[in-house]
Amino acid sequence: MLTKTLLSPWFAALLVQSLLATVLLVKRMWKKFPLFVSYAVANFLLSIALYAVYVLWVSRRAYFNAYWFSEAVGLFLGLAVVFEIFRHLLAPYPALRRLATQIFQGAVVCLLLLGGILSYAQSVGEHSHIQAAFFIVEQVGRILEVGLLLCLFLFATVFGLHWRQYVFGIALGLGIFVTVELVAVTMRLQFGVVASPILNIVRSVAFNASMVIWISYLLAPDLATSPAEMPKRAQLAQWNRAVMELIYQ
Repeated sequence: MLTKTLLSPWFAALLVQSLLATVLLVKRMWKKFPLFVSYAVANFLLSIALYAVYVLWVSRRAYFNAYWFSEAVGLFLGLAVVFEIFRHLLAPYPALRRLATQIFQGAVVCLLLLGGILSYAQSVGEHSHIQAAFFIVEQVGRILEVGLLLCLFLFATVFGLHWRQYVFGIALGLGIFVTVELVAVTMRLQFGVVASPILNIVRSVAFNASMVIWISYLLAPDLATSPAEMPKRAQLAQWNRAVMELIYQ
């Protein structure tokens, strides 16, 4: 029983998480992305704790509490990482950052309302009202994460913002994972515990894929700015000045 557990995808995910944590620490990424490092390390430590509770099977309640605590921490830190990416991307352009902040604040309100409406309107296949409540809260949080990442990519596309390789890799990996998480938690609410085994496998594969993307982008050499990008940066500086003049008019 224990051997099969150790060879499970869960144990493989722990190995990938340990590799990601090692790369982050060796690259000293906590200086540039402290929240992302906190997100990765916290997920790693919580996965170890959850794995230990599962293997030892202390009690059903202990596993339930550990699982939802890890989900809450991951959701909170995931949202923090989205804002960290946003601040890092717009660091050279304070006026654009202020404009984007206002857009993001409006998006947060709209997405929370949308999440609340969808969660209230859909049918719930969970027999336990407590678990259903937890899944609904997670669904709203995932809607917020996915929506903010879409806003981030859209804003970057509209303004032609320059993505550094590892910043894009962090956003891409997180986007893939939270999108799959949103689909998974929605399916779980619709079909109940019967859908849990296949959804757990899909979630595990998605998170492993995200970690591989993060590791790949972090280890890849960052490309120097090409001459073709210089006009874009000059235009961004002009837009930044124009927005600043509009704000302080």
